[in-house]
Amino acid sequence: QVQLVESGGGLVQPGGSLRLSCAASGSISSLFFMAWYRQAPGKERELIASNTNAGTTNYPDSVKGRFIISRDNAKNTLYLQILSLRPEDTARYFCYSGGVWGQGTQVTVSS
Repeated sequence: QVQLVESGGGLVQPGGSLRLSCAASGSISSLFFMAWYRQAPGKERELIASNTNAGTTNYPDSVKGRFIISRDNAKNTLYLQILSLRPEDTARYFCYSGGVWGQGTQVTVSS
């Protein structure tokens, strides 16, 4: 079973950008579905971006146009580019695939 490790979070000013990474312990080329979720304090975990190994991506309307999911099969890594960060993007961001969750990486947007 693949393990997932997120990185790239941090403290960012509003309007800034970040690229989160999710490194897998094994090959991701055969993983049909990979996704990013986030969970803010006191809120439920929500799906924010998904990607299939056929190249299909999906985003909820709340992040469409600002979040970009991609995968690099050669590096066994899933990415999430976040543009124009807002304070409401503050949350812990998790990588998911095939029933496996990473430990998450914290993103805090504040001036």
